[in-house]
Amino acid sequence: MATIDLTGETFGGTVAGEGIVLVDFWAAWCGPCRAFAPVFEAASERHPDVVFSKVDTEAEVGLATANRITSIPTLMVIRDGVLVYKQPGALPEPQLELLISKARELDMDDVRWQIAESSTAA
Repeated sequence: MATIDLTGETFGGTVAGEGIVLVDFWAAWCGPCRAFAPVFEAASERHPDVVFSKVDTEAEVGLATANRITSIPTLMVIRDGVLVYKQPGALPEPQLELLISKARELDMDDVRWQIAESSTAA
């Protein structure tokens, strides 16, 4: 499966659904972003059940700002509508594969319970 480009209009609908969505925030002028792109694209071919998406931070400034992107590339992983990972930096292929495996293994009922607990404790 190829990566898809997200915009302010398509972002919410894409990340709100069931399953795993990876979002790569990038820009054309960013060397590490360009280095990470083939790794991200290759992973999209190996994992057709995962949505691999990209946000061009130059074209989608509002979307980058709304997601508090301060460094690129930044990779977000959303599982069943819940943000479970957000970290700047280009990942090598083995770490990206491990991240996808860990996202698959998550017990989302437990994740939601932990989020609820932390918000009531605050």
